[in-house]
Amino acid sequence: MTDLTRRSLVKGGTALGAAAALTGPALLDWAKAWAQASPWKPEKGAKLSMLRWKYFVQSEDDAFVKMIDAFTKATGVPVQIARESYEDVQPKASVAANTGTGPDIFWGLYSLPHLFPQKCVDMTDVADYLGKKYGGWVDSAVKYGKNGNKWIAIPICYSGALINWRVEASKKAGWSAFPTKNDEFLEYAKAMKAQGTPGGFAFGHASGDGNTWLHWALWSHGGQTVDANDKVIINSPETMKALEFAKALYGNMIPGTASWNDGSNNKAFLAKEIHWTNNGISIYVAAQNSAKDVAADMNHAYFPIGPVGKTTELHLMYPALAMNYTKNPQACKALIAFMLEADNFNPWIQSARGYLTHCLNAYDNNPIWTADPKNTPYRDVAKRSLTAGGLGSVGEKAATAIADFIVVDMFANYATGREDAKGAIAIAERQLKRIYR
Repeated sequence: MTDLTRRSLVKGGTALGAAAALTGPALLDWAKAWAQASPWKPEKGAKLSMLRWKYFVQSEDDAFVKMIDAFTKATGVPVQIARESYEDVQPKASVAANTGTGPDIFWGLYSLPHLFPQKCVDMTDVADYLGKKYGGWVDSAVKYGKNGNKWIAIPICYSGALINWRVEASKKAGWSAFPTKNDEFLEYAKAMKAQGTPGGFAFGHASGDGNTWLHWALWSHGGQTVDANDKVIINSPETMKALEFAKALYGNMIPGTASWNDGSNNKAFLAKEIHWTNNGISIYVAAQNSAKDVAADMNHAYFPIGPVGKTTELHLMYPALAMNYTKNPQACKALIAFMLEADNFNPWIQSARGYLTHCLNAYDNNPIWTADPKNTPYRDVAKRSLTAGGLGSVGEKAATAIADFIVVDMFANYATGREDAKGAIAIAERQLKRIYR
């Protein structure tokens, strides 16, 4: 059973589309009715355990706990929730897949289910049900969720990795809006550093922040790890240009970014040590709670457009999968479907305050995206995002490459001077060829 005594739950609700969020007895009554009508009937005596990524917005987790508790009361299925950092979910899931023991459900990052597609419960019926009911899935979510013709996971949501920037410092440096082109971005970074208000991106093993911005840097210059046939093509003039660009940015960042993890830039931004970075909306949410002057003086922007002339963003996909060793596959399906029903999902993403973005088109209309114009850029990240494989497939190989930080390390090796450009590319090429053989 989920522990509800450790923190107070979100109270009340706001208008969510055509109806208000259900709370208290009304939520439980709806949940019971849903359980009675659901196509998925939990096994007798079913108990579930789930390992999810550790939350970055407290109110999101509060709403999640509330939702899970409603599921338990409606179905009689206890659900034990554990939370780990981004980096720890993947290795724990891999061990569980190999040993055949562990949590029933993993809610992880990027291409996690594609590391062991044969170990995942077939979720095609759940995906078809939700897609038909809620306006269809965005294209990138389909790529993450399916292996061949079978859905091996349900794409729960994205977290947008966009630019967080301080407005007044940028104006003083000559920029009233965040730059929209890569060459302008480099000039902006130089100007911000020159006046003592630098920014910073993670060059360390940050599963979210490091992977998102460095894949953007690679793709925006036309570089790719593999082509459409999964042939390794990292060794290219375009990759070389991307490396030069990232090294120039690195030279105009705050010192220490080579060791940053996913929490480092949040702390630095809120402490006013940096004035631009890439992140989910969690910095803004935290600032509204504890640094209101920062919240009032910051905004969000899409990543600049590079030489390829089009959007090349990578945002954080959070898929949920059930392991085929579970004794309760129907209960797993029921829980995952329950999470994405409108009466749950709408108030949940409202509580996430823009940190979570939907993969089902019907949720475009949630008022969280327009209640505050600073939230609006995060609404469309699922539609804008490329997938972890770039031009290539979203499968076990792409999942391995991103989990092993091959692109991140290539950029870090060159930016920090550990390798020259050719050496950094050669290391990445060897690693990729071992994966894509």
